[in-house]
Amino acid sequence: MFVRKMTPSQSSLFGEIDDLQDLTFIERPIRRSLKTAEEIDKLTVDEDLNDIERAVYLLSSGEDIQRASVIINLPILVRQNPAETFRRVVPKVREVLHVAGADMQLAAAGSFLTILQDDIVLIQTHTHSILQIVLLNLDHRDTVVSSAWLETLLSAIDALPKETIRQEILSPLLSKHQLSQSIPARLASCRILGKVVGKFESSIVKKDLLPLIRSLCQDVEYEVRACMCRQLENITRGIGLDHTKGEVLPELVELAQDEASTVRLAAFDTIINLLEMFDSDDRTCVIFPLVKAFCEKCFKGDEAVLASLSFQYGKLCHGLSESFTDEQHLWFLEFYKKLCCLGLQHENGHCESQPYPLELENKYALVRRNCAYNFPAIVLFADPNHFLSELYRTFSSLCHDPEISVRRTAAGGFHEVVKLLGPNVHYIHKELITLLQDDSLEVLDALLNNLQETLELATSRGEGAGPESKQVNIQDLVPALVAAEQKAASSLHWRVHEKLLQCYSCLPRVISGDQIYFRFFQRMFSIITTNNVLPVQREAVRTLCVFLRYNRKQEQRQEIMSKIKQDLAQGRSYWNRLRFLDLCDITIDLFSKSYFCKHFLIPALELVSDPVANVRYKLCYMLPKLRSTIRPTEKHLLQQLEFCVRKLLCREKDKDVVVTLRKTVLELDKMDITEPELLERQQSEAKLAGDKQSEKKQRESKSGLSGSKGMSGTLSGASSSSSSGKEMRRAKLARSRSLSGHPTTPKMTNSDKTLKLKDSGSCPGSGKSPMLPLNDDNLRPHHFNVASSISSTPSSSSMPVLIRSNTSSSVDHRSNGNKDTQSRKLSVQRKSNSFGMQSGRE
Repeated sequence: MFVRKMTPSQSSLFGEIDDLQDLTFIERPIRRSLKTAEEIDKLTVDEDLNDIERAVYLLSSGEDIQRASVIINLPILVRQNPAETFRRVVPKVREVLHVAGADMQLAAAGSFLTILQDDIVLIQTHTHSILQIVLLNLDHRDTVVSSAWLETLLSAIDALPKETIRQEILSPLLSKHQLSQSIPARLASCRILGKVVGKFESSIVKKDLLPLIRSLCQDVEYEVRACMCRQLENITRGIGLDHTKGEVLPELVELAQDEASTVRLAAFDTIINLLEMFDSDDRTCVIFPLVKAFCEKCFKGDEAVLASLSFQYGKLCHGLSESFTDEQHLWFLEFYKKLCCLGLQHENGHCESQPYPLELENKYALVRRNCAYNFPAIVLFADPNHFLSELYRTFSSLCHDPEISVRRTAAGGFHEVVKLLGPNVHYIHKELITLLQDDSLEVLDALLNNLQETLELATSRGEGAGPESKQVNIQDLVPALVAAEQKAASSLHWRVHEKLLQCYSCLPRVISGDQIYFRFFQRMFSIITTNNVLPVQREAVRTLCVFLRYNRKQEQRQEIMSKIKQDLAQGRSYWNRLRFLDLCDITIDLFSKSYFCKHFLIPALELVSDPVANVRYKLCYMLPKLRSTIRPTEKHLLQQLEFCVRKLLCREKDKDVVVTLRKTVLELDKMDITEPELLERQQSEAKLAGDKQSEKKQRESKSGLSGSKGMSGTLSGASSSSSSGKEMRRAKLARSRSLSGHPTTPKMTNSDKTLKLKDSGSCPGSGKSPMLPLNDDNLRPHHFNVASSISSTPSSSSMPVLIRSNTSSSVDHRSNGNKDTQSRKLSVQRKSNSFGMQSGRE
């Protein structure tokens, strides 16, 4: 036997066979997973059974998936037949839930909650049967299932009447707070008490529920004490201010001194949320010593509670500020400063992290981040006028913190600090520069969210600083903004770059036009022409337009305009020419119509001869908006636009551009129809105003005869103009119908061929043709009719759709033989002949 070396083709063949064998192994489990005939028989249900009988049958002898389906659709059965559902189906559901898994239990909890909340249970016995099932499953061994049933009960309490809650929920609840009950049962009792207390009067709460509440606050398990402590807020609001001081406050004081940190934290959060419920004496004599002792104990060694304390610190200071003495006020302010420097050491004016274990270092960083979050509230607490002496060093430490999350939080609230400082905003100018030049883009991203507001406030500091310092700050600000943009551009986070360019639109209100021209204009052109991200390019275009809008120097504006035309409108890359069209779209909204037509319209229309279909497609899409900028008196611009459309109609070969062009033609027709109506209305109003003025003069001069002659002449002129306007609108509507019809290919008659031969000179030839103005003003209202009646030459064979549709409509009109159709044909012939003569003269 001889062994030959396999050729590459043979090895690849065997490799494909191995792959096919692997696929067969993949298919085998799929075939095994199909249901057998016996399994299908088990899942088959008699079709003659009604919904109730089918549900009972599936719950009794169906598969788990069928039982779950019945439970999920239980609300539908209750709506259709509540009596039979509760008599036959709900008892079966209760039996199934005894042995059901977690998925079926969760489905049942959702279904019963829907039934209780949708007001489909109208009989008290039905509510009783549902609540019995819910309360029975509260003690489920699976904590996830028991929590789901508890949430169902808590959500249903809002929809249940008071008597139902008293009989069905509170009665069994009074027996579940005993120590013999399990911890989950006692935890559920705490949450239920916090929910139902708002449904009853304060006298009933004090008499029936407060003893149970006190018992749970003194439970032997710290989880129960903490849970009950967090419900004291709802209970306090339920019993009112009268009973708060004597019933709730002593329990809070005791819980705030609990041995378990979880209980102390719950008590601290509850006290902060209830500060408005305590009077001034309680705040000064009870709350302040309690909170002070709590803070000192946390600072010494309870880092987990310290994180929550730092997060609530701003709310705590504002809630107690009105009751503080000067000494107490100073103590809280100094304690905040200690929290801001927790885990740091200051050397040579810089903050550096001390060597701690990683877990402890993360906890300290969280505390400092919460302090940065609360800094605007502390500024208000300490008085903004004392910022420089009391809080500046702390704020500078937060802005230079070694942790990115701390600096990011400080940057996110920077605008709030700026607003609070008012005329003294120049105090934090260095910190603004620091955050703009931060090494992390996360910090810059947080600062950009409100950078426009920050810059405008930071550079208009009011009476607090003189003009000299303002100029120095601006000179520092511009390089920081440039460096921030370059850092964002060099990263992969293009959304940060886009957001920064959006913020640049406020620079005309912040810095001078010369600074924008020399430091930012060239950069915007560079982004537009070299950046690879489309949203960034478009935002740079918008920013460039804003800069141009607020530039006041004529020489600079002319140079910018020439660069726009050279680099964008006539750029070598079609990508740049597309950005020029984006620029045109933006300048229509930012500039006046006359300014746009003077500087941007003609370069935009010249792109009709662009070799790239994408550019022509975008131009076609923008033609109606370009048309809206031209006034009726600017006939030479209208003629340029008409010539642009004719050129597209005759030459365009790209099918996507053709489809867009058809829609554009119809939209332009509508604009041409409505515009004469507006002109007629304005002319008629002007004539009426002139007639009234002339009548008034005629009455004064008592020359009634000449006034009546003038009025008759005016009326005749108005009637003639209105009749001509109606004829114009009728012609445009006919043209729109011809464009919107489906294309047909009728056989051309000799007269049609003669007409097309005469009009062929009006189509622009192949190659680049200059845009020549048309002198015949009568052609303007009918530019699409003339263009669509032009024959398709070999160079413009892509537009037979428009031409054929118009030809077919003319044939149909010829068959009718009415006078309107004949006159319309003669007008088309005269206009096409005159257009041919005009093009010959050109």
